[in-house]
Amino acid sequence: MSMYNKIKETQQKKCNVSKEHINYLKKLRQRKRMIVLIQISIVVLLTVLWEALADVGVIDSFIMSQPSRIVNTFMNLSENELGLHLWVTCYETIVGFLLGVALGTLSAIILWWSPILSKISEPFLVVLNSLPKIALGPVIIIWVGAGTQAIIVMALAISLIVTILEMLNGFINTDTETIKMAQTFNANRMQIFTKIVFPSNIGTLFNSLKVNIGLSLVGVIAGEFLVSKAGLGYLIVYGGQVFKLDLVMTSVIILAVVAAVMYQCVVILEKLFTKTMKHSA
Repeated sequence: MSMYNKIKETQQKKCNVSKEHINYLKKLRQRKRMIVLIQISIVVLLTVLWEALADVGVIDSFIMSQPSRIVNTFMNLSENELGLHLWVTCYETIVGFLLGVALGTLSAIILWWSPILSKISEPFLVVLNSLPKIALGPVIIIWVGAGTQAIIVMALAISLIVTILEMLNGFINTDTETIKMAQTFNANRMQIFTKIVFPSNIGTLFNSLKVNIGLSLVGVIAGEFLVSKAGLGYLIVYGGQVFKLDLVMTSVIILAVVAAVMYQCVVILEKLFTKTMKHSA
């Protein structure tokens, strides 16, 4: 067989594989579109049903509100200070989230580095993780003052312990056979951590990010319930105090959208990081 025929045969095989791969990707895209369409249909159906039941009086629109009233409230908020409230909540959440991830990961590294310190701190971490952080709210306010700093500390308190426990568990459960093999080549502890332990737990880190972005938002809203002059939590509390339940429901829906967007940002970051690692490999 000539070289030309071999090249031609190889190209034909690649074309066949590519067609199969294209069909597979097409099916995946169709499935994703179908899932998104079903999800949108469910939301639309529930919204229409909610509006209809409120119109006929089955649902008390004063207590449960209704979509049309929520839209009107949202438009009124948009013309006033919705941007300010969104910015305050997002800023506090992002700062608390970044601090929680950074300090939590650093603490987990220190505990992994010192098994004795890890054993000593284990029961304290378990107790702190079980303790409702909202109970520390008044204490935090007294410590750091009533303001944005107290809300950020509340978000940090909720996400910090979870990050430590999750990352430490990942570090400890890294493949022991790989570590032993590195030790036989006289690898020191720093080399083991930077070359084996931490790279093996990148997935654990991103899972921690996905959990912590929601926990940080919970901490911020809890803090805004206690002490705030702006933010989505402030709107919810204010709406409940003056019996503007349309404002409460609107703020809750906006909060749900913010949580979904923040979570998707972490997912996109993970995909970009994974692609970068594949290209650099």
